[in-house]
Amino acid sequence: MSRPAAGTSTAPTARQVWTRVRGAVLVLALVLIGGLALATVRASDAHDALDPRSADPHGSLAVAELLKARGVTVTLATTLDEATAAADTGTTLLVTTPDLLTDTQQSTLHTVMENAAGRTVLIGAGRASLSTLAPGVTSAPSTPVRERTPACTLPAATRAGSVDLGGERYETSPGTTASACYRADGRPTLLHLPTAGTGTGDTVLLGSPDILYNSRLDQRGNASLALQLLGSQPHLVWYLPSLSDASATADTPSDDTTGNFLSLIPSGWLWGALQLALAALLAALWRGRRLGPLVTERLPVALRASEATEGRARLYRKANARDRAATVLRTATRSRLAPLLGVPVQDAHSPDRLLPALSARLPETTADPRNLLFGPAPADDATLIRLADQLDALEREVRTS
Repeated sequence: MSRPAAGTSTAPTARQVWTRVRGAVLVLALVLIGGLALATVRASDAHDALDPRSADPHGSLAVAELLKARGVTVTLATTLDEATAAADTGTTLLVTTPDLLTDTQQSTLHTVMENAAGRTVLIGAGRASLSTLAPGVTSAPSTPVRERTPACTLPAATRAGSVDLGGERYETSPGTTASACYRADGRPTLLHLPTAGTGTGDTVLLGSPDILYNSRLDQRGNASLALQLLGSQPHLVWYLPSLSDASATADTPSDDTTGNFLSLIPSGWLWGALQLALAALLAALWRGRRLGPLVTERLPVALRASEATEGRARLYRKANARDRAATVLRTATRSRLAPLLGVPVQDAHSPDRLLPALSARLPETTADPRNLLFGPAPADDATLIRLADQLDALEREVRTS
């Protein structure tokens, strides 16, 4: 094993430190970049999906412009107060994500729906909102969006023909009057309900918003169905619920603070956190695996002994294997001393055979042969270097005695 010259620092260099930590730094950088990318995409999707001002594939600018061309006034509302204030006679109220509304907001909206003279269209209403906004209707497991035929007598559906629908499916309780269209496995993805209150309006449940997307509007009868459902009244209120709505704070907070907080986190982020935790666990298992036994193999090229020794020494230093390095030094020294002292090679590593012969050869040596040749592992690099020097000095003393 090669030894640093006297006065050489044994502290890790900047390059060695970087080599050790670069893997962790790279993983951390990838996690941060991925998080920022997901946050950006999520924020973009939350703003653009079904937004009548957006020309993105999942925006709804196209259908809004078509409605305006047909003489329908489109009003965008981002709070419940704006939506209820604009809803009046001759108005269609479109709610893009009713499941995002709190219990208090749903109750307020349902009161407006019962007394309305126009139409209310709920997009993707599920279990979180159906019990309040559409009593007597329950949600069945969702289904993929694909082309479906009307299979009902609702005029808007029969005129539109096949459209792209899926998502939520609905079931009505006995005695509920409803027109069920675009069925998937027997359950409709479009449900038309008359108003149960004093109003003369109606309610339409759409299982998925795809017929309103810019990217799908020109396919099949999507545009026809969208225009008929949203253009039946001269005024359309396009309501985009938001968690920043002040009316969302009207509900009394429950004691389950953790549950409320987790409910505000999109499911994709929870799955992403779970996947990152799993990846971190696998990385820990990979980095913490135990090394197996050494495998001896023939080298493809011839190496100088000095290069092999230096390479092995660097590996020991990188792994802080001072015990192994000291064992190698002591074993080599004992193997060289045994023939000089007249001890058989097979007994070179036996203290009872080697040490008496060494004491007879060097009766007045100041070194402690037992500690040098069979002592404990060095505690630090400086002690290891001192051990190597002392072993060299002992061997020279034997050779010259």
